[in-house]
Amino acid sequence: MHGEHLAVTIGCDSSERNQKEPSIVTSPSLATSKQMTGRSRVLAMIALAMGGFGIGTTEFVAMGLLPEIADGFSVTESMAGHVISAYALGVVVGAPIITVLFARIPRKPMLIALVATFVIGNLASVIAPTYETLIAARFLAGFPHGAYFGLASLAAAYVAKPGQRAKAVALVMMGLSVANVIGVPIATWMGQNFGWRSAFVLVAVLGVATIVAIAYWVPAMRDVPPSHPRTELGALRSPQVLLTLTVGMVGFGGMFAVYSYISFALTEESGLPASLIPVALMVFGVGMVVGNYLGGVIADRALMPGLFGALSLVVVVLTAFAFALSNPVTAFIGLFFVAASVSATVPGLQMRLMDVAADAQNLAASLNHAALNLANAFGAWIGGVVIAAGLGYRALPALGAVLAVGGLVVLTISALLQRREPPAQVPHLSR
Repeated sequence: MHGEHLAVTIGCDSSERNQKEPSIVTSPSLATSKQMTGRSRVLAMIALAMGGFGIGTTEFVAMGLLPEIADGFSVTESMAGHVISAYALGVVVGAPIITVLFARIPRKPMLIALVATFVIGNLASVIAPTYETLIAARFLAGFPHGAYFGLASLAAAYVAKPGQRAKAVALVMMGLSVANVIGVPIATWMGQNFGWRSAFVLVAVLGVATIVAIAYWVPAMRDVPPSHPRTELGALRSPQVLLTLTVGMVGFGGMFAVYSYISFALTEESGLPASLIPVALMVFGVGMVVGNYLGGVIADRALMPGLFGALSLVVVVLTAFAFALSNPVTAFIGLFFVAASVSATVPGLQMRLMDVAADAQNLAASLNHAALNLANAFGAWIGGVVIAAGLGYRALPALGAVLAVGGLVVLTISALLQRREPPAQVPHLSR
């Protein structure tokens, strides 16, 4: 449900202009949306979701392997956290640059190029000889992240049947959540037992498989007109877009301050054996899936009240998690609710951006992921500051609750300003 408005406002079926093309095609990669069979549509969406699965795995697996990375390069846990920040900053920098500068590139070749860059970044992580080169490799791996999800969402909306484009976009985004249930725990287990570099080998393999799947299963989309850099840049002139992005940057920073150092917190505060960290990450992933689904349902029914409610719940849950870390059982329960409450805000933020971005939804979709990864970088950094100051891991959830309150403040300002402004005119493009 991340891209409900993206799905209903973008993806014009220009194939209607190509009536002379044959109605039967032998390859889904050569079909227009109108010509695709039900099976080819499903395969195309699976290919796009595979990219989300791989990206989600590489983004979050480093958080479960920080102890191994720290030991491998003989650095502190707070310095190891910079690996997470480097990836997140790659997303922040890459999303707007790629979306704007390459707006005229056809979508399918661009998707393949983005996944290829992702593969190169992860292979560079595998062979990184020093801590500094690993930082650079993680930055490169994150560079295509936001732009991929923006383009993949548009591609999913294109291949879906009329009236089912929201489901298609949700499937792509669900790949990110499912990665935390399956991909991250498996990669973390591999990293713990075969060295942390093996986790990124797995991710690179997933990337190669995604390239093959996109090449064979995703249509060329030649009938879709390219975007224009000037149009996309229009999103940055909207105060409401900037405020909504700030809500994500501030409100999510607290969750990432906790999750970035969750391996240390669970082993040192809760007494959890390191061998059970993959299970804890799986619990977090299940919470993400549940929260993502419920957040979409709530956002469809009451967008702004749902956002206020979800962020308020984040404040309560993170506060309680500081106490839940006292033993493994309550820590597992708390971890589930942290993931669920935070993930419940994502669909609402995505829909809010689509509402206020007018005709620049492509950049807005990419910037949403950039904002969340800026929160990732900020959370990992400020969490490291707290740890280095000797405040302990239980201080991280308390810090997160304070940042979530900050997100509520920004959301309140956005809502108050909206009352004084005319509603944004979002163009409706039908198939």
